[in-house]
Amino acid sequence: MVINIPDQALVSAKISSEDLLLDFAVYLYEKQILSIGQARKIVDLDLISFQKELAKRDVFIHFGIEDLEKDLVNLETL
Repeated sequence: MVINIPDQALVSAKISSEDLLLDFAVYLYEKQILSIGQARKIVDLDLISFQKELAKRDVFIHFGIEDLEKDLVNLETL
């Protein structure tokens, strides 16, 4: 899918296309529309770099009960 945004709109908004794409990926992650892995792929960032971008924007990493239970099982196998 391609979304065309006129360059003039980006200039007026004082945002680069890369920053807009990053903001979009962060938004989709924050709203729990995409997983962290899916969102980071939109902007072609490794996991740690994307997590740093989330932190800059005060977006918390989603970590639920299921994630905790999986981590506990993994710890028990060590």
